[in-house]
Parts: sequence; structure tokens; C-alpha cells
Amino acid sequence: MKKIYLPVAAALLGVTLPVLAVDRGEMLANSCFSCHGYDGKNTGGAIPPLGQYPASLIVSQMKAYRDGTRTGTVMNRHAKGYTDEEIELMAKYIGKQGQ
Repeated sequence: MKKIYLPVAAALLGVTLPVLAVDRGEMLANSCFSCHGYDGKNTGGAIPPLGQYPASLIVSQMKAYRDGTRTGTVMNRHAKGYTDEEIELMAKYIGKQGQ
């Protein structure tokens, strides 16, 4: 039996599939949620919930981790992988979660 993938089958049948738009900041922030809780709302432990932080604070702290002016066990290594633009996009998305 031949396999037909869903988008191909939908196109053949003339069915439109909904497209879910994911903003780049949300995509970048998803890596934060594994430790800080989904949507930055961690409910316990030593890791702070980011959903309460304003975007400006997240930006300054991430840049401090990345530049080495703030020490950390894991965050300084994570932060090194992001550009200024990426840090600002994820901070903007996370900052909206606490509202």
C-alpha cells in the first residue's frame, strides 16, 4: 500500500489545512520553558518563573550571562548561543506571559 502524506492528501481532496503561525520569539522561548516552566510559570524549586519578569530585565540578565558579567551554572552557557536580536525576541514573548 502506498503512503500518502496528509498535506498531499488534503491538496488532492481540495481541503485546506489550518496553518498555525508561531512567532520567532515564542519558538526561541520554548527552550526556556523546560527549566523555567511552561510559559515561564514554574511553580517551585530554585529556578525562577520568568513569566513575572519584564522583558527588559530578561534582556539585561541574558546579556550579562552571555558576556560573563553574571555567573551561573547553566545560564551562562545557554546565553552564549543567542544573538542580541534573539534575546530580545524571546524576552518580549516571555514578558507577555506574565500579563
